[in-house]
Amino acid sequence: MRIAIGSDHAGFALKSVVAEHLRDLGHHVEDLGTHSTEPVDYPVYCSAVARKVVKGAADLGIVIGGSGQGEQISANKVRGARAALCPDEYTARLARLHNDANVCALGARVLAPEYALAIVDTFLSESFEGGRHVARLEEIRAIEDEEAAK
Repeated sequence: MRIAIGSDHAGFALKSVVAEHLRDLGHHVEDLGTHSTEPVDYPVYCSAVARKVVKGAADLGIVIGGSGQGEQISANKVRGARAALCPDEYTARLARLHNDANVCALGARVLAPEYALAIVDTFLSESFEGGRHVARLEEIRAIEDEEAAK
């Protein structure tokens, strides 16, 4: 699987752990930065991850910051991105099954690295189940279309 990953300075250490884990599993990981703990603003990195996913250059994305909240919000500003804040495995599973989430947001200051890896593994192992959820995704796309037309 092709995975785009990005973080701010608060998420840098966890991003490094997650990227290494994914590479060890045989995934192709594109690290879009940041590449140190030097303070940076997260929107540029998170939107870059989302754009890679939406354009089809990556299958899924992972964004990491202190809480994951701003990272999720930033990724979701990219039309077609469906970023989900995943504080646990249950949320990660449902994000994929019900919402066809294509970007996983993690909080490095709230998750132990081992648990973050379990969340990532769950996110990557699930796929959209379709069914009743298709109509809801179409409604979300309609909102995006409506907002883009303004």
